Amino acid sequence: MEAIHAKHFTHRDIKPDNFVIGLGKKADLIYLIDFGLAKRYRDPDTKVHIAFKTGKSLVGTARYASLNSHLGHELGRRDDLESIFYVILYFLKGSLPWQGLQGGGKKDGYRAIKEAKETLTLEHICEGQPGTPHKCSLEIAEILDILKYSKELKFDEEPDYKWIKQKIGDAFKKGGFQNDFICDWTLRGSIPPKKDFLKKISDERMESEEKIQTYNAANGKL
Repeated sequence: MEAIHAKHFTHRDIKPDNFVIGLGKKADLIYLIDFGLAKRYRDPDTKVHIAFKTGKSLVGTARYASLNSHLGHELGRRDDLESIFYVILYFLKGSLPWQGLQGGGKKDGYRAIKEAKETLTLEHICEGQPGTPHKCSLEIAEILDILKYSKELKFDEEPDYKWIKQKIGDAFKKGGFQNDFICDWTLRGSIPPKKDFLKKISDERMESEEKIQTYNAANGKL
C-alpha cells in the first residue's frame, strides 16, 4: 500500500478478492490487483493534494469500504488503510460484524452496513453481536489500533506506514506465529532450502529498500 501511495495513487477497492498469491518460488509474494477504481490523489510534480469533496457515490466494495465512502466523501490514503483493517479482521475472524445484515434491496443493505460502521464498538469487532461480554484477542486488539489511527488521520495527511507495519508485526507475534517466511499455502518443494530461501528474502528486501531510498532521494524525502 505504501508503494502504491508513493506513486500518487489510492486503490479505493481493497478487498480479499484483489489479493493474489505468487506461484512456485514466488509463493511468498502477495500481489494487489484490479486498479479499475484507483485514483491519483496528488499531482506527482507539485505534490498538490486533490480537494476534499462531498456528495459522491459509494466507491469500492461495501463490505470493506471505509465509512467515508458510505458517507459520500472524497477518498484518500486513510480510506485505503481502513479497508485494509476490515480485510485483516475478516481473515482473523472469518467474518465481519455487518455480514448478513438484511435489507429490502442493495440500497437498504448499503445503509445497514453504513450504520453498523458508524456504531462500531470493540464489542462488535470481537463478537459481531452486541450485548455479549467478550474480550478482544491480543492480535485483534493490536489491529484495532490501525482502525482508530486511520479514522484520526486528516484527509490529506500522510500515514505513518512504519508504525502500521509495526502494529501488524506485533499482532503477528501475539497471535503466536513464527516468522519463518513459509506461508500456510506454501507447497512442499515449491521453495528452495531454508538457508537459500532466507538469503533470497534478505536480498529482495535489501533491493526493495534501496529502491525506496532512491525514490525518496529523487523526490527530496529523507
